[in-house]
Amino acid sequence: MEWIIENWFLVVALVAVLAICFVATFKWLGKPTAEQIANIKQWLLYAVIEAEQELGGGTGQLKLRQVYDMAIQRFKWLSVIPFDTFSVWVDEALAEMKKMLAENEKIKELIEGY
Repeated sequence: MEWIIENWFLVVALVAVLAICFVATFKWLGKPTAEQIANIKQWLLYAVIEAEQELGGGTGQLKLRQVYDMAIQRFKWLSVIPFDTFSVWVDEALAEMKKMLAENEKIKELIEGY
């Protein structure tokens, strides 16, 4: 007991290191599963459509930033995903949106506001 009192700073430092290791492990284990990624990709289609309605065409980087901000607000754990990966997912959602626009006139009217 006396050793703990004399070396309290070592005990505190050890607890801090263990806490940091625990948090890092928890974040690593909390990475998304294939099902979570599929759900995110479906949600990204919605977010891309919202950004397209709000910002219109020709604003690619601004739309990407808006979609990223919306995604981080909705799914906090997405911050562990590299931005390049997220950008690829958004590109996939954009391709799906363009396909929807070509196939469905009502969706085109909804997005373009005609």
